[in-house]
Amino acid sequence: MTDLMSRVNDLIASHPPASTSRVDFLRAQYDAGLAWVDKPLGRGGLAMTAEDQQKVDRALRAASAPDNDPLANAIGLGMVAPTLLEFGTPEQIDRFLRPLWTGEHIWCQLFSEPGAGSDLANISTSAVLQGDTWIVNGQKVWTSGAQNAAFGILVARTDPTAFKHAGLTYFVCPMQDPGIEIRPLRQITGEAEFNEVFLTDVRIPDANRIGKVGQGWAVANATLNSERVHVGGGEAARETGMIGVVARTWRDNPALRRPALHDRLLRLWVESEVLRLVSNRVRRRPGTVPPGPGDSAAKITFARVAQQASALEVEFLGAAGMRYDDWTMHRPDRLALTGRGPGFRYLRSKGNSIEGGTTEVLLNLIAERVLGLPPEHRPDKGIAWNETAR
Repeated sequence: MTDLMSRVNDLIASHPPASTSRVDFLRAQYDAGLAWVDKPLGRGGLAMTAEDQQKVDRALRAASAPDNDPLANAIGLGMVAPTLLEFGTPEQIDRFLRPLWTGEHIWCQLFSEPGAGSDLANISTSAVLQGDTWIVNGQKVWTSGAQNAAFGILVARTDPTAFKHAGLTYFVCPMQDPGIEIRPLRQITGEAEFNEVFLTDVRIPDANRIGKVGQGWAVANATLNSERVHVGGGEAARETGMIGVVARTWRDNPALRRPALHDRLLRLWVESEVLRLVSNRVRRRPGTVPPGPGDSAAKITFARVAQQASALEVEFLGAAGMRYDDWTMHRPDRLALTGRGPGFRYLRSKGNSIEGGTTEVLLNLIAERVLGLPPEHRPDKGIAWNETAR
């Protein structure tokens, strides 16, 4: 502990936050192993624990040090970084991880397609190897932040003759390639958080392949497991997130309170607190323990509680809850689930049970891979499809 705090003090002394640029400070923090101290030495960490990172963060906040604006690069930090550390080569980790953590490179996710949403393995985007370069053609959809991204994680079909889960490969796609076209998709909220992306003869060097050829399904599953932990429960203080908004609305409007709504609010508050505590415990487990299908439970609960809490807020406010602040289409730089007014929160929460894996799919994962219930069978082969996917 003393050595850890000495590192923090040395960082602040050698790079005073008041006179050091944000990027320079974050680079120095990464190099000092204080980016995420539970990660390996030389990878922005010190092979310590997540609790130690909380101590570092508190000390840096007290010194007014900048953070890496995690909401602006949620996909990079929550999904790409764990995948790189598990499957990336040392050269790939050296190239991508540091600028990812500092926010110099924003990342997006090129997984879903118009014909392959919940059935991700049904993707048709193709990658054909020519020399040491893959030529990629296809279409992706629901790509959050693609307009700001330097790189995207891409799953493409490299063997059209193989069983669908076995013919996939995972790549890092440079988003500035001239063959990439990004079109915004307007949501029910009026915003366009995500996009559809068209790839025409996009060139990806083989050095950007993550994992082996044909290993894409396994790598993608590791990414998705990390995503569900990230979406379902970040390290949080009490009454953060949607329940905090609704609780404040209740306290600020005593004239609108009704006993039946109070009972619903208390039940949701308790569920949110249980979810927060469980999620915090998950986030503090050793870095050597990877996320798994059981972590989907937190994401399922998060979506349900957020939707019920936002609906309660609208009902509590009555006519005022039906007003909407602004339907002007714009493309936000970061995710804001609890931003703006109650109408926005209500509509935006509808996506919580879809993004990061639909609730129905995650319930199947828990049933089959955690509880050991009989899996869905492939009629043509008579075997469980996910047996080949593991």
